[in-house]
Amino acid sequence: MSIEVKVPQLPESVADALLAKWHKKVGEAVTRDENLVDLETDKVMLEVPAPASGVLKEIRVTNGTTVTSGQVLAIVEAGAVATTAPAAAPAAAKIEQPAVAAKQGADKSGPAARRMMEENTINPAEVAASGKDGRVTKGDVIQHLSKPAAANLPAAKGARTEQRVPMTRLRARIAERLVEAQSTAAMLTTFNEVDMTAVNELRNRYKDKFEKAHGVKLGFSSFFIKAAIEALRKFPAVNASIDGNDIVYHEFYDMGVAVSTERGLMVPVIRNAENLSMAELEAAVGNYAKKAREGSIGLEDLTGGTFTITNGGVFGSLLSTPILNMPQVAILGMHKIQERPVVVEGQIVIRPMMYLALTYDHRIVDGRESVQFLVAIKEALEDPARLLLQL
Repeated sequence: MSIEVKVPQLPESVADALLAKWHKKVGEAVTRDENLVDLETDKVMLEVPAPASGVLKEIRVTNGTTVTSGQVLAIVEAGAVATTAPAAAPAAAKIEQPAVAAKQGADKSGPAARRMMEENTINPAEVAASGKDGRVTKGDVIQHLSKPAAANLPAAKGARTEQRVPMTRLRARIAERLVEAQSTAAMLTTFNEVDMTAVNELRNRYKDKFEKAHGVKLGFSSFFIKAAIEALRKFPAVNASIDGNDIVYHEFYDMGVAVSTERGLMVPVIRNAENLSMAELEAAVGNYAKKAREGSIGLEDLTGGTFTITNGGVFGSLLSTPILNMPQVAILGMHKIQERPVVVEGQIVIRPMMYLALTYDHRIVDGRESVQFLVAIKEALEDPARLLLQL
């Protein structure tokens, strides 16, 4: 029986996808739910599984083609058996070992890096990995491609090399959205600083008990999300969005948390964050970050959001001006915690300080509201009991 392999239903916010890579050839055996092809959207890499076990009978769309929801990509003959004769045992032994090694290396690479290695016929085992847990990053592949063809031949003295690679759909979409924000919104950024002493002391006092009780580490994310929610309650305009000529005031708090990945910046959304505990928030942030970096995050995880938090401090940034995640009207930037001399009650003391930045759309949010919003976050973090009492 012939079964069509179709593009899955894409969300309304995603018009089409790019067929990135076929993993099977016509005539090869396939197993039900085995990944046949990768589709690259503006936000994530989608895998299209085999609808049944059998043989890939026909491929109708080639690599690099733009496809839409419901479009037929291939035909699988269910229950059929591949007629390709297996290679002789000695040959198989010679070929199989490098293939296994390549697969093991590929398993530790992200979708963008894996795709680039496949396109350039690179054995992942030969690429020097710099990512966490030995993961091969896209930058590692580019670095590998820039090396001389023979490992024992040094690059020519004074050689000037460069690599030209196509912009991924995600990177192109990020660029488009950033330019849109710059040209559409009346963006302005206001700053403040927060003394992280109280939060640090609270984390140090309870982090072991917290992890033992909830199975997740107590980080900074939950404190900032909770503080932002309480500030948003006081200043609802900061939690709004623009729809045409209308201002939509959201009475819920879907918090976007920016995550840096090999493919670019992603902003998974924690739905109804106001109803979650500190432990649930930490678990959600950790889970989304893991899925985003592995390339397994879903489109539904990236849609919506009423307010966004981004943390440049994990990369060492002391101060920055984040760009709005349209159509949201505000974004909070966290930065590196650094010990600095500050004046407290007339005395110079050393405190762990963090600069905060709030970029907002001045069409909707007034300067007074933006400043008071940051002050509310500052007060909540410097006196965490306010979060419990919702003050």
